[in-house]
Amino acid sequence: MRQQSMCRPRIAVIAAAVFSFTASAFGQPGQLTMPAAVAPQDAQPTRHLTVDEAVKLALDQNLGIQIQRIDPQIQDEGVAQAKSAWLPNLTSTISKNSNNTQNTNSLAGGSSTITSGQFSGGAGVNEVLPWGGSYTASWANARSTTTNLSSTFNPVIQSNLAFNYTQPLLRNFSIDGIRQTVAISKKVRNISDVNLHAAIVQTSRNVKNAYWDLVYQIDNLKAAQESLGLAQQSLKDNTRRVEIGTMAPIDIVDAKVEVARNEEAVILAQEAIEQAQDTLRMLIFDPKTPGFWAMKLDPTDTVPFQAQKIDADAAVRNALDRRSDLRAARITMQESDINIRFFHNQILPDISVQTNYQASGIGGVQLESVNIFDPATLAARQILAERSYAAALGDVFKGAYPFWSFGVQINYPLGTSTSKANLERAKLQYAQSQTQLRNIEMQVVSQVRSVARQVEANQKRVESATASRELAEQKLAAEEKKFAAGIRETFFVFQAQRDLSTARTAEVRAIADYNKSLVDFEAVQEVAVGGGIGSITTAGSTGGS
Repeated sequence: MRQQSMCRPRIAVIAAAVFSFTASAFGQPGQLTMPAAVAPQDAQPTRHLTVDEAVKLALDQNLGIQIQRIDPQIQDEGVAQAKSAWLPNLTSTISKNSNNTQNTNSLAGGSSTITSGQFSGGAGVNEVLPWGGSYTASWANARSTTTNLSSTFNPVIQSNLAFNYTQPLLRNFSIDGIRQTVAISKKVRNISDVNLHAAIVQTSRNVKNAYWDLVYQIDNLKAAQESLGLAQQSLKDNTRRVEIGTMAPIDIVDAKVEVARNEEAVILAQEAIEQAQDTLRMLIFDPKTPGFWAMKLDPTDTVPFQAQKIDADAAVRNALDRRSDLRAARITMQESDINIRFFHNQILPDISVQTNYQASGIGGVQLESVNIFDPATLAARQILAERSYAAALGDVFKGAYPFWSFGVQINYPLGTSTSKANLERAKLQYAQSQTQLRNIEMQVVSQVRSVARQVEANQKRVESATASRELAEQKLAAEEKKFAAGIRETFFVFQAQRDLSTARTAEVRAIADYNKSLVDFEAVQEVAVGGGIGSITTAGSTGGS
């Protein structure tokens, strides 16, 4: 029941064509009405393309490749962001304050309130170094005033230079969190390059296959039109035989049915060409191209058939070295190795060497000491010396009042640490990655061998299809001679025409499949084809088209 329902539309088309040709044949003998499907179409802008030109256009304009080309740039920013942790960090401060406090010290004078003020400023730099050490350098300056009579400098000018350096000796010596992040980001960057290359190869393969599909559909239309021409000529000849009385009118019905059947094949072939053009234009053109959908694509390369000897073993070796999924898997294993190194380092004792150096200088107005209980001495307080800011700086840079320290700091956690758990997990992930790599290698070998067999099988198909087409041509010529001699019915002629049409289509399809399998054989050595294995990505990277 289902097959009958599927056949009804085709029967309706054939019946309509039979009615059309009956009217034309009996109304105006010798004149045939061409179907609307093969009538001349409106002029369209045409782009003539070779297969190499199509690939070049795709590499320039294909949206998938344009998307994938951005990913390495994104990963470059990720690497720069990771390295930014090693950039020096500059700091600076400027402040001014004033403070009024209650006098609680008899040595400060008789006033109930002590007023102090300070204006300070400074700059510093700190940096984590690529070998794990870190330093901090600062330079601070201040000018202070006070009403406290016990102070022997008023105002006081201070300058201070400080330097600190810390160097890990075990943990964070060979690798630390920053170096781990930088190394991982570089691996992710490498994977983005692999995926970009895979997208280019995959797109080139898709373009070539789409190109040969379009060439096949055009050749298929030609074959359908040739079959239609044969059927039309048979109808024309039989119509003339009816006119001269050598054939009964009922005998040309088969000829009309055959014409209608071939008209349907032409219609379907033209529709397939339009679909193949859409597929190809979406691969090679940017949608912003003027006349994107209206442009007609005309492939100028014919479908070649050149038998080639396939070296499957050499292809397997090449694929194991160049396949994008294997390269990405190996890079992923390198990431796991970096994590193992880092977490193994983190379980070591944290032993660091620290050294500090400071130099300071003081300037301002130095006053003599006075007896705060004798008002006469307060009024006669003398200035002993005045030291400028330059003098204070001189003390700093000469190291007049140095301070230095050297120490070792040791930290070691008791019990199972988080780093040990992370190390064990990283080891398991590395072992898992090794197994995954072997699995991918096995699939790669299987896929290359499978595509190689497809090439060989399609080559034999072409040879067989060519022989079948030649035999079908001979059979049709024989049936036409028998029919002309009156020893064959028209049914056998039409059957031979159908067999020839089928053989021509099969030959064109076999040649197209052979060339597509050659394209796949070239591509399978660099990327996965036909589903199955895909490119491996990590966080931060995107897939290809």
